[in-house]
Amino acid sequence: MQETKHRILVINPGSTSTKIGVFDDDRSIFEKTIRHETEKINEFPNIIDQYEFRKNTILQTLDEEGINISKLSAVCGRGGLLRPIEGGTYLVNDEMLKDLREGYSGQHASNLGGILAFEIASGLNIPSYIVDPVVVDELQPLARISGFSLIERKSIFHALNQKAVARRVAKQLGKKYEDLNLIITHMGGGITVGTHQNGRVIDVNNGLHGDGPFSPERAGTVPAGDLVHLCFSGDYYRDEIMKKLVGQGGLVGYLGTSDAVKVEKMIENGDEKAKKVYDAMAYQIAKEIGSASAVLNGRVDAIVLTGGLAYGKEFVKAISERINWIADVIIQPGENELQALAEGALRVLKDEENYKVYPGTVKEEATV
Repeated sequence: MQETKHRILVINPGSTSTKIGVFDDDRSIFEKTIRHETEKINEFPNIIDQYEFRKNTILQTLDEEGINISKLSAVCGRGGLLRPIEGGTYLVNDEMLKDLREGYSGQHASNLGGILAFEIASGLNIPSYIVDPVVVDELQPLARISGFSLIERKSIFHALNQKAVARRVAKQLGKKYEDLNLIITHMGGGITVGTHQNGRVIDVNNGLHGDGPFSPERAGTVPAGDLVHLCFSGDYYRDEIMKKLVGQGGLVGYLGTSDAVKVEKMIENGDEKAKKVYDAMAYQIAKEIGSASAVLNGRVDAIVLTGGLAYGKEFVKAISERINWIADVIIQPGENELQALAEGALRVLKDEENYKVYPGTVKEEATV
């Protein structure tokens, strides 16, 4: 007898777009990026005010594509800037909705994910979930200490992709994620290197505006004393400094572009500065991976490189050559967030794991 399929709608809101997908179990049957006109988005005073507009657009798109929503088993949205929580699939509840609407840890389009999932699911009398939001916090106590008593290290990283890739690699290795020590490196606009020990990310660099390697658009760790001097030089406003760290840092700051393909073309055309900066980014990533291996006492089952930059063969080679002595390097290019959301909901629907109840145990000091 054929196993019953679970049809899942997944929703990933961005600043000017909403990505949606429909999955039968883990097989995608429909995916689309709905683009929203900037003028329309700007009509709403707050991000949270967009949910009715986006909800109607999603339902209209599904109707136009002939998707019968009455056949859905669940709706799963991208997790937003919630309280710090451990990884997993969470049932959307009243407390979560309150924190998403209020922007507990900040305002971001991803806050709409859980709200949209709930709004659509509640009308169908089916459950709504979120999976592994960026605020997943499983840091061990030593990892929280920064060295400066007024600042605690925070866990903000590409949790959704890192956790999904970790589970896929575990399956490839014929083992459970919870039985492995992995170093997962997500390389996109931001870069995060996660130390995964027995299913928990016990250390990771703050990929938003904290430490770690520089990336296509973020500065990563910079010399603290020089940064303080720059901040008080009188030449920059606070927002200008923040933009130079996030958005105008990394490759953008040095080369004027965050497009890795363009940088590789510059290198092919003999641009020595581009080569030096690109090599430095690979160098810093490898160094961060080496640090992560020390956290695991050198007992590493595999190192995984993922995200958009993992498509660059020469870039991946430059990193791998520095760290392949630690463990085998596995390449999982790109990030399929819709697939990851569907897989998270599916594990609960198939009783492979239990859903978690928000907020669970909250560590207030780790709040963004």
